[in-house]
Amino acid sequence: METKEYIESGILELYVYGSLSEAESEEVAAMAKKYPEINAEIIAIEKSVVSLSSSFSPFQSAEIYAKIKEKLGLKTSTVIPMEPSKNWSQYVGWAAAILLLVGIGFQYNQLEETNRQVVTTTTEKSKIEQEKNQLILEKTAIETNLAVVKDENNIVVALGGQTVAPESSAKVYWNKETQKVYVDASGLPEPPKGMVYQVWALKLNPLTPTSIGLLDNFDNNGQRFFAVNNTGDAEAFGITLEPAGGSLSPTMEQLYTLGKV
Repeated sequence: METKEYIESGILELYVYGSLSEAESEEVAAMAKKYPEINAEIIAIEKSVVSLSSSFSPFQSAEIYAKIKEKLGLKTSTVIPMEPSKNWSQYVGWAAAILLLVGIGFQYNQLEETNRQVVTTTTEKSKIEQEKNQLILEKTAIETNLAVVKDENNIVVALGGQTVAPESSAKVYWNKETQKVYVDASGLPEPPKGMVYQVWALKLNPLTPTSIGLLDNFDNNGQRFFAVNNTGDAEAFGITLEPAGGSLSPTMEQLYTLGKV
């Protein structure tokens, strides 16, 4: 924080009023020692407080009164020395000033606390709103996936694990009329960093693979359910592990799953 912002923050007034904690007071003292302009501002505030308090009914002694009479040429008379009476108005002035400063400090603290509560409430509201939107997206995705799974017009092709990953599995939902293809990749392990799963529609005689899409953002897809490109003619489907961005032809050594229609 710049010294100007620090001075304008109001903390120096609270320091002079004695409304800060011990740790905060030590911090202000350290800043005053480090920055002359802060120290000068503290001194100016202290002078203002003294000036405010001393502006109430200043005390005039009998000696001063006698000197004034002498200057005016008035006859002097014996002044009976008396004990100076207590200047209650001065003390009232001090008390009023102290009460005013304490009140300002209290209001400042209350304002700061209110501001902190507003910020906290706004942050919590934003967080709840984000969580709500995320739940809506997840709900929509689940409903879409269920609709695909329950659609009787879809052909379900089971893809079994191959040599590189015999424990792997996947399912392809293919609608021959609309040519839409969906892949349930929940049986596939998460791909290594820098690699991506690529889906292939295959003609078997002769073997002709056609890429119909990548399973991007695998770790961010909670359902592991992907829509890929349409295909109108396929005798089998396969999934290989390829470098990020995909390959022009499948890497057979990285064939994870394969299944005939």
